[in-house]
Amino acid sequence: MQHRHIMETVHRSFKDLCNSDKPFGGLTIVFSGDFQQILPVILKGCRAQVVGAYMQKSFLWNNITVLYLHQNMRLNTNVEAEANFAKWQCEVGHGKHTDEAFNISLSDQFKCRENTVSSLIDTLYPNIHIPDHSNQYFSERIILSPMNKDVNALNKIVLDRFPGPTQTFHSADFIPPSEQTGEDDPMLNYPVELLNDINGSTLPLAKLEVKAGCPMMVLKNLDQSRGVCNGSRGILTRYRNRVLEVKLITGQYAGETVFIPRVPNQPSEEENSFKFTRKQFPIRLCFAMTINKSQGQSVKHVGLDLSSSVFTHGQFYVAVSRVTSVSNIKAIWNEQQEEAITKNIVYTEILLNHN
Repeated sequence: MQHRHIMETVHRSFKDLCNSDKPFGGLTIVFSGDFQQILPVILKGCRAQVVGAYMQKSFLWNNITVLYLHQNMRLNTNVEAEANFAKWQCEVGHGKHTDEAFNISLSDQFKCRENTVSSLIDTLYPNIHIPDHSNQYFSERIILSPMNKDVNALNKIVLDRFPGPTQTFHSADFIPPSEQTGEDDPMLNYPVELLNDINGSTLPLAKLEVKAGCPMMVLKNLDQSRGVCNGSRGILTRYRNRVLEVKLITGQYAGETVFIPRVPNQPSEEENSFKFTRKQFPIRLCFAMTINKSQGQSVKHVGLDLSSSVFTHGQFYVAVSRVTSVSNIKAIWNEQQEEAITKNIVYTEILLNHN
């Protein structure tokens, strides 16, 4: 979901271009989205700030006609078990089966052999230690987690099990000249080790460890005409110090071979208090990804690492609705809890009531 200010800016631009006082200059605009999914991301924002960024709080909302889609396109609802799961997903998105503390119980179908990360990996990536897995093997499975730090840890664990030698690419982190005011500038005193330790959702890791044949995810738009976009997934086929060869495994360009160079990357102002540049390959390992990043994707086998609970509206709903069959989703939860309980945070004030 995008911040309402984006739509309001487009509205004003079309009004000026069309010389009209009508919404969007009198043009017909189609928006798509699911109010049960994750709201616009407001870093360190409270509930009121997050809800206030939503489209329903815009002055444009009264001019919008809402149309509803009723058919679940991921699940085969002709099968009773899948239809029941689809109904449960919708109810979860509306805050049902959830107590006042946002706790929700996981049914037995979610449980692995053991409530451990190792058991989850064994379930989602069977025989990962054997080389030469097909592209389909990786395109059909993913582990989801709410936190970036947990995703990085999961990727490291699976990479260690993955066959082959590890190649490490170190970034070049520096303060750009535009941020320097002179030789005595205190910005120049930041040690490289400090810059290397800074991580953000849009930044590649300073220490990037990979193996030939492992799945990768692109972090920025490099060549949209060839499918090398933010969120594209592929298999690393070859690597050199200055370029990576990746075979795409998702989207309309699946099967295409592309090359990814080292490029300058900068964190957003919200992610870091000062600007710096990290020259690194704009990719990350993709055995696991964050729940937020998985929005819009459909995957045959989904694992949920809920040892760190979800922390905002719609994350649990998004996590459980990526899978294409109720029999192919597994989860682990906080090891300190004997019962299979996790969080399902829902802001009911932004939901639309319909039949």
